[in-house]
Amino acid sequence: MQRDLQNLRKSYDKDALLETILPASPYELFDSWFQDAKDNIQVDEANAMSLCTLGVDGFPKSRIVLLKEIVDKKFLFYSNYSSEKGMAMDAYNKVSLHFFWPSLERQIVIKANVTKVSREKSLSYFRSRPRGSQVGAWASNQSNSISSREELEKQLLHFEQKFDGVDVPLPDFWGGYSCDALTFEFWQGRPNRLHDRILYEKLEENWSFKRLQP
Repeated sequence: MQRDLQNLRKSYDKDALLETILPASPYELFDSWFQDAKDNIQVDEANAMSLCTLGVDGFPKSRIVLLKEIVDKKFLFYSNYSSEKGMAMDAYNKVSLHFFWPSLERQIVIKANVTKVSREKSLSYFRSRPRGSQVGAWASNQSNSISSREELEKQLLHFEQKFDGVDVPLPDFWGGYSCDALTFEFWQGRPNRLHDRILYEKLEENWSFKRLQP
């Protein structure tokens, strides 16, 4: 066990988030921060986000998924509908999305309602994926146990042979999710742990913001 965790410290001093520069819409600030992350060579996969769901067992669970698109101000990602997270979102359609870019000393936490996208939208994205990823969607019964890695490779080989020479079809159990944001919390690291935290809340079609104590 590591015994020096109490001595792991970092000073945050790269930027500030002040009310005088805040836009009326959180999407404008999200776009600006996301572009900064994409342009920063120290950020690997700027679109990686932690998706937190409430499981059917009553426990919250987070895992990393990839943001693939923002459509009509909704955040889209794709997954297996029969997976653990898929069943969790079927049972309880509220999620949290968390972006963390340590090299920028920034985080964004978004609370949202989640729904499935249309099959047409899922098909459009599925066709854009590399063929290996398309076949992989068929090969994995996501979140289910399996006896070995070799067994997983056998499942992949089965579907590679099955779809040899033809387009890989979209599985009925696979597709997109659309997250409709209710709140955005922007976190900017500051010295002495007095970080800037700005919370945007949606009120009908408008947004209001307020500062939270760190």
